[in-house]
Amino acid sequence: MRFICPITVEFNHCDPAGIVFYPRYFEMVNATVERFFAALGWSFGKMHLDMGCGVPLVKIAAEFPAPSRLSDDLRFSLALRRIGRASADAMIEAVCGREVRMVVSLTMVWIGPGLKARAWPEELRALMLPYLEADDGA
Repeated sequence: MRFICPITVEFNHCDPAGIVFYPRYFEMVNATVERFFAALGWSFGKMHLDMGCGVPLVKIAAEFPAPSRLSDDLRFSLALRRIGRASADAMIEAVCGREVRMVVSLTMVWIGPGLKARAWPEELRALMLPYLEADDGA
């Protein structure tokens, strides 16, 4: 199963040519991750403010097969590839229509107070499991 996050390209995402400026994709990736956890009932507000925890990215790699432009409706999909003790690997694709615009692989880590890596809370891990897909090597 994949988590779906629709994002429309806004003026603030674009360079003067009206094409998404690539660092803005990373903001959209962060929004997708944040909305994913919120959908699981583990909002960043709950994590950061109430629990003193978080899920920073420790690795990210991106490909941009085609440009996105102002007003494009992008469909970001997030699938987990691996859930370890304290980290998880994910793949996020941004698609417009049938055209892939961006593919990101990332690793996030569950951290607790003091910025120390900790094991995923069992309740959260259980909620993440339905989004675990086998890595097909793509």
